[in-house]
Amino acid sequence: MQFAQIIFIAIGMLLVIGVAFYALYGSPGSRQQAKRLQQIRYRHSQSAASKVEAQLKKAVAARKPRQHTAAGSDSKIAALALRLHRTGRNWTLQNYMYVSGGLFLFVAVAVLIKTGSIMFALPAGAIVGLGGPHFVVSRQITKRLKAFNARFPDGIDLLVRGLRSGLPVTETLGVVSSEIPGPVGEEFKAIVDRVKVGKTLDDSLQETADRLDIPEFKFFCISLAIQRETGGNLAETLANLGEVLRKRMQMKLKIKAMSSEAKASAYIVGALPFLVFTIVYMLNPAYLNGFFTDDRLIVAGLFGAVWMSIGAFVMFKMVNFEI
Repeated sequence: MQFAQIIFIAIGMLLVIGVAFYALYGSPGSRQQAKRLQQIRYRHSQSAASKVEAQLKKAVAARKPRQHTAAGSDSKIAALALRLHRTGRNWTLQNYMYVSGGLFLFVAVAVLIKTGSIMFALPAGAIVGLGGPHFVVSRQITKRLKAFNARFPDGIDLLVRGLRSGLPVTETLGVVSSEIPGPVGEEFKAIVDRVKVGKTLDDSLQETADRLDIPEFKFFCISLAIQRETGGNLAETLANLGEVLRKRMQMKLKIKAMSSEAKASAYIVGALPFLVFTIVYMLNPAYLNGFFTDDRLIVAGLFGAVWMSIGAFVMFKMVNFEI
């Protein structure tokens, strides 16, 4: 099989994936049009629920645009630096680049020496060199955000008690930063430090919300913004928010327990072909050596790997619920 034919087959596979993505999510123009129609409906609706939701969306839109979105669209380096910062560890861009490049070279050279096929060595190095560090960073971010969400309702309760005792908001935030350990204390301490150097409380909260990018903290910021615009008892509002966050966490745990069996099945079914291929190749390399030397088998193997990965991804999305 000629190299040009392999390129055409790869382009065809990419086109199939693109068509599937378009069928599932639609075009950007249609999504923008639906969003615009929804805004018009909120603006001219006479329903009380629609008016409340429109007021909430107006309060959210009045706040500054998210910094990480601007960083992600204008500079991929800035977006990557923000991801590393969200891990809570002292990882720098230089360390990340060194690890990615080292993994790419190591895996590519090892696969090239083992199989003698550069067409298989380069994709394998790229997958491990780019996907490995990205996966580790994502796991660290998820772990830190879970720890934050687990202690955040306790921080809100402490904030409510401080407000009810007569302390101002900034002083109560300082109490939370010193009493609640882990990511909650670190983030609230950063808020207090920014306020001390001259930033407003809204700007400090918005900066933390942009960096964390989680709904729980956004609810907290929106509650403060609405209370500043409409007035009312801030302690009572935050107490209700803490109760809602606890119920939300309980619902997440229930859904996780109910979908754990389906997720385990998706992991097993998705990983089994790759594990069997690896084990058989380790036991009898000559039996599967054609997948690394014959162009037809290389294309067939890559095509099968792509479709099995798509199937595993679809199974995972079917049992992955957002709350």
